[in-house]
This record gives sequence, C-alpha cells and structure tokens, in this order.
Amino acid sequence: MEKARLCFITGGVRSGKSSFAERKALEYARLMEGNLQYLACGRASDAEMGERILRHQKDRLRSPITWETSEYATDITRIAAKVDSDSIILLDCLTTLLDNELFGPGVPLEAEFLHSIQSKIITDIEELRKQIGCLIIVSNEVVQEPFFQNELLHIYGRMLGTLHQTIVGQADEAFLVESGIPLQMKG
Repeated sequence: MEKARLCFITGGVRSGKSSFAERKALEYARLMEGNLQYLACGRASDAEMGERILRHQKDRLRSPITWETSEYATDITRIAAKVDSDSIILLDCLTTLLDNELFGPGVPLEAEFLHSIQSKIITDIEELRKQIGCLIIVSNEVVQEPFFQNELLHIYGRMLGTLHQTIVGQADEAFLVESGIPLQMKG
C-alpha cells in the first residue's frame, strides 16, 4: 500500500506554524477532496497551555471545512479507528508528543528506553501513513535554544533533532515558519 503524503512544518515558539499548518491542511483537503482530522497531543497543563488549546479550537471552528478533533497525548495510532484513505491528519505537535511519551512518571531515561521512544514515534507515524491520504506534522525548533547546560534537555534536544531528520527524510514537503512566513525547505 502506498504511504500518505507527508508534510513537515517546524519553527520557533509562536512563529505561526500551527496557523500555516491549518491552511496547508485546508489546501490538501480541497485538492484531495478529503476530510480534516486534527490530532492534538497537548495537555492543558497550565493556564497558558489551556488558552492556546482554546485558541486553536476556535480557529478550527471558523474553518470553511469541518475538522474532527482527536486528543491523544500518547499512542497516536489510536486515531486509526476514526480515519480512512481520504483523511488529512494534522498532528500538532511532535514536540509535545515526545514530551508526553518521554516524561512519564517514574520512567528511567536509559539509552534503551530513549531509543524505544524514538522508534515508537516513527513507527506510529508510518502506521498512520498507511491508512490516510496526507499527514502534516508540526514541531518546534527547540535545538536553536541555549539549553545544553542541562543534561536532560540535551538528551531531549538530540532526540527531537533525530526525529526531525528522520521525518524530513521521508517528507514530501518541509517548511520552516519564521514570523508567520513559511519558507519551503523541501518539495
């Protein structure tokens, strides 16, 4: 079976990448005559995150095409029961998904576990791509931030960078969004 089209969108915090990703999803939905699925990985862990989630929900309500929203902080393949070959999934966001998969209660951050998390995320993405028409993945460019004084953040940054490289290697298109301006890097 052919794998779905893959679009990767990254950028700094508050760069406009989610808004661009939603516009890109609408473009694909019109082109492919598909249905829109929003796969939210965020948790309302504080007031700011709660406000961001509400803003994204309101943005999708104003969309000319209806979005079906699924909220899965981990194990993203659970959306499989709700999608078909006409589905365009916007996964927002890889950074949050990695956080959720990686930093569970009492989880030891040993090399084998770290590798298993990376493999799980890539495998889950590949499984979704077998069932749908298009997958758009949003992520953050946190490796540009000066956080390497902390070993845990260094591990996280390396893992995210590896995930980005793997996903972009498979992607049909890749964009970097800065100040609301998308720069096409691949495709």
